[in-house]
Amino acid sequence: MLPDKAHGFMTFGRELAPNRPADERTKNFNEFVRSLPPEDLKKQAYRCMNCGVPFCHSGCPLGNMIPDFNDYAKDDAWREALEILHSTNNFPEFTGRICPAPCESACVLGIIDPPVTIEMLEREIADRGWELGCIEPEPPRQRTGKRVAVVGSGPSGLAAAQQLNRAGHAVVVYERADAPGGLLTYGIPNFKLDKNLVFRRVKQLEDEGVIFRCNAEVGKNVPVEELNAFDAVLLAIGSTRPRTFEGMNVPGWDLNGIHPAMDFLTQQTRRVLGKVVDGPEILAAGRKVVVIGGGDTGSDCVGTSIRQGCASILNIELFPKPPAQRAENNPWPQWDAVLRTSSSHQEAPGGNCREWSINTKSFENDGKGNVCAIHTVRVEWSAPDATGRRTMTEIPGSDMRIECDLVLLAMGFTQPEADMFVSGLGLEMEKNRFGAAIKASNFQTGRSNIFACGDARRGQSLVVWAIHEGREAARAIDLHLMGYTDLPSANGFLYEAVRPGVVEK
Repeated sequence: MLPDKAHGFMTFGRELAPNRPADERTKNFNEFVRSLPPEDLKKQAYRCMNCGVPFCHSGCPLGNMIPDFNDYAKDDAWREALEILHSTNNFPEFTGRICPAPCESACVLGIIDPPVTIEMLEREIADRGWELGCIEPEPPRQRTGKRVAVVGSGPSGLAAAQQLNRAGHAVVVYERADAPGGLLTYGIPNFKLDKNLVFRRVKQLEDEGVIFRCNAEVGKNVPVEELNAFDAVLLAIGSTRPRTFEGMNVPGWDLNGIHPAMDFLTQQTRRVLGKVVDGPEILAAGRKVVVIGGGDTGSDCVGTSIRQGCASILNIELFPKPPAQRAENNPWPQWDAVLRTSSSHQEAPGGNCREWSINTKSFENDGKGNVCAIHTVRVEWSAPDATGRRTMTEIPGSDMRIECDLVLLAMGFTQPEADMFVSGLGLEMEKNRFGAAIKASNFQTGRSNIFACGDARRGQSLVVWAIHEGREAARAIDLHLMGYTDLPSANGFLYEAVRPGVVEK
């Protein structure tokens, strides 16, 4: 007998479904996340306190109404829970798998106890929605006669395309790869996000009327001028130019065997999908692998290298090791910048393959143009100054030579590959903390009918932020085209329409 809602969080502890064992899951590239039994899932939903002021909302860029869908989930009302979830999130099965869950960092229960398992419940609601046949195409009742081009089919482009199409506009999505999905398809490994989930959503969009043109790279095999035929254009091209050691005065940066992480990850996804791998193959099998960069992409390289059968794996990071618990200057409900161990890092021999505060000084040539080692030095970081900046100092005598024959660069991305849009459409770029992005105010560029969103506008970020950006950009475009919009906003006015004569708050 389950308790009344008010006592759920005092009765049940946080519980996540155990993953398939590492020695089993690393033998293939299949998803390995399991589900809890139905009664245990309900117990996790019961833990949500339905707070008077739900700070989880502030942690979620989409403004997901978390207490509301948890309340339905506890009663096995999965269809109703999905309806609430879909009102703010187009693709909850994606965020329920690959979002780091900032909502859980802001959970009020997390002040005194482990937070509610929001991400897991989100995934379960979406998965059950598909299983129960609750997710079907929702084509618009009528068309506006307006045409919109969306360039890029990552999470921001897909979200924008769906919202714009449901508003009645005719939407054409241009994708330079041979399949839609952007980083959802070719960036994130299959063991974290099964590609059939992505293609299933793409099929839903197609059935709703969205047209996808793949192998269509604007500025190359698609003239930029073709975009002039549309009433509005949305650039959702991501921030895909990788940060490398070129220009950093690091000797040997261009040796064979040193590759951007996305080249490596994309090739493996193509193998999983049974597609031809373009260019020289990058394989970790039997090789000593070093991954430079400690974020999600670095973790993905670790998991992929292990599955390919690498001889050894080491993941190094320039910045210091995060604390085990919140620091005093990192209070709730901020994102808790603490040490996290990904499933991929857990798969490494001994459960540890990471080193922090290591700076790369040079790459060693084996005499044949191939990398054979990295020369590094340990560093220490000062406390943050008044502006938050920290100073890095090398530790004397801490030089190391690390043998390797494959180096994967997972150091982030600097800017979108937007040269053709800057020159062909007269757009501007602006600097940000990563490098640069397309200049756009309220998603609108210097040209009134051209918009930008996602990583292309704000710099590299989370998938949940990309979906947020896509939804908000769609709202801005709809307002621009029609003079009003009924599309929901994620900025606190979820169901407020903007009508002629009404000033948007």
